[in-house]
Amino acid sequence: MAQPPILSWEGLGLQQGGRWLFGGPQPGEGAEPIDLHILPGDRLALIGRNGAGKTTLLKLIDDRIEADRGQRRVKPGTRIVFLEQEPDFSAFDTLMDFALHGDHAPATHEVEAIAGQLGIDMSTDAATASGGERRRAAIARALAQDPDLLLLDEPTNHLDLSAIDWLEDWLTRYKGAFITISHDRTFLKRLTRATLWLDRGTLRRKEVGFGGYEAWEEQVYAEEARAAEKLDAKLKLEAHWLERGVTARRKRNQGRLEKLYQMRAARAAMISDSGAAKLKLGNDEEFKSKSVIVAEGISKSYDGRAVIKPFTLRIQNGDRIGIVGANGAGKTTLLKMLTKELEPDTGTITHARTLSGVMIDQQRKLLEPDVTVRQILAEGGDWIDVRGTRKHVQAYLKDFLFDPKLVDTKVGILSGGERSRLLLAREFARTANLLVLDEPTNDLDLETLDLLQEVIADFEGTVLIVSHDRDFLDKTVTITLGLDGTGRVDVVAGGYADWEAKRRKPVAGKAKSCAPSAAPTPAPPPPKSDKLSYKDQRDYEQLPARIEELEAAIAKAEGILADPDLFASDPQRFATISKGLENARRQKDEAEERWLDIAEKVEG
Repeated sequence: MAQPPILSWEGLGLQQGGRWLFGGPQPGEGAEPIDLHILPGDRLALIGRNGAGKTTLLKLIDDRIEADRGQRRVKPGTRIVFLEQEPDFSAFDTLMDFALHGDHAPATHEVEAIAGQLGIDMSTDAATASGGERRRAAIARALAQDPDLLLLDEPTNHLDLSAIDWLEDWLTRYKGAFITISHDRTFLKRLTRATLWLDRGTLRRKEVGFGGYEAWEEQVYAEEARAAEKLDAKLKLEAHWLERGVTARRKRNQGRLEKLYQMRAARAAMISDSGAAKLKLGNDEEFKSKSVIVAEGISKSYDGRAVIKPFTLRIQNGDRIGIVGANGAGKTTLLKMLTKELEPDTGTITHARTLSGVMIDQQRKLLEPDVTVRQILAEGGDWIDVRGTRKHVQAYLKDFLFDPKLVDTKVGILSGGERSRLLLAREFARTANLLVLDEPTNDLDLETLDLLQEVIADFEGTVLIVSHDRDFLDKTVTITLGLDGTGRVDVVAGGYADWEAKRRKPVAGKAKSCAPSAAPTPAPPPPKSDKLSYKDQRDYEQLPARIEELEAAIAKAEGILADPDLFASDPQRFATISKGLENARRQKDEAEERWLDIAEKVEG
């Protein structure tokens, strides 16, 4: 027999900024009112774009804000605890003071027990505590309150990998119910059993964990598109350009993953069998000519402790380097040495003369609230220079999942995630051949993470990434530099999963170097000839090159059409190039769909 819910919201409606964020009371004023039922033991992923109202919904569940309509019912005795994304520490002297002032004031020994497992000193001054220390203190306070329903808003932000593992283990054993908002796909896949999807003012629930969410999302959008076509509702389809774009982007990223695997396999073959961190080619002179950053025997120590032991690395143009490790292991130190922001104690760092970089760090500058999106991207004009190619600012906004109508919106109206996305759009437009990303996934929704993966894959230069997001690293980097806290740097061809597998693999004998040889990432499985026709086999081998040709043709046509005087000076040429561009885009989409269909046969 099914158990009754521990909390319910029936007929929920909420206005925000003069519009109905959740269903309006009258037909046509908004989506249908929301009904929500949380059952004992529920493990729910709450999914939705930045600005959809995910955090607001958690606050309604926790009774922190008042709805405009609907009825909230809670089973008597239910203890609800909310782990906020950015708790306010300003009224507290120490982290312990903060932890002992929860809604259900926890016992000191309970807080200390959890804090000890998380490795946090609760006597730390709250005003000077780091983001990671504050996050651990907030987790200790929340869990020590012994909740029946736990509301988690981006719980893995500012946590290192060991703390994330600990939290996952705790939640696996937890007997109560929880709802979590998170951009960490690995976290969501491991823990959730059902999904709440907040989309355009509507809340849907499906009894599948996050692992099944993307297939469900695409099914819903496909059904909506078919329904709209049957009704000949062209305007409705136009309103859904973003949803269709997300689905197409996800399919394209599957194709890019194939290229990433091939790059990893090639780099695995370059890593020295001797165990040294130096990467090399058969023709060493050729390799040196392609190197953009060369680190020779670099090291760094603080107060007598070796943070980075002697380490050698050659980074080629086009490499995507991920840097992982616990907080305090030396990730930022290594990154600053590689970018010449910090001098090593020993060794040398050499950059190619043509190297020019863009840095996007975790302490992103706050944008002025009264400045418009147009001013941020195009200095108030209509055109933006995107890595040497002129593009209309509204078209560029669309590339970054914004409604083009937001071009004159003030930054202060945007959600925190939208502001982060706007900053990414501005920085990615700059001309550079080195991209440095320090914790780039914080405050981004899942669709923006898909977009970020695509932009990194298409970036023609070298990328350095510091991140704790395991899924993001697995889908973007070709080489992982793993720091274990002892000063040693492991060099692994592949992503986080490859580094983790190498760490767990028993090693016979003593390591010969601070950076042992990498465990190669297997290349994608070759096509099985008995499953493919001759035409399938030929297309599988030839289409990637054809797609690259079409991408080059599209880029060239877009560059020509970016000239604002072309239409007036030569309307016939403008029309011819426009028609050719449309045709090239159609052929590229068809080629990608065809290749993906064959790839599914290969994998199946």
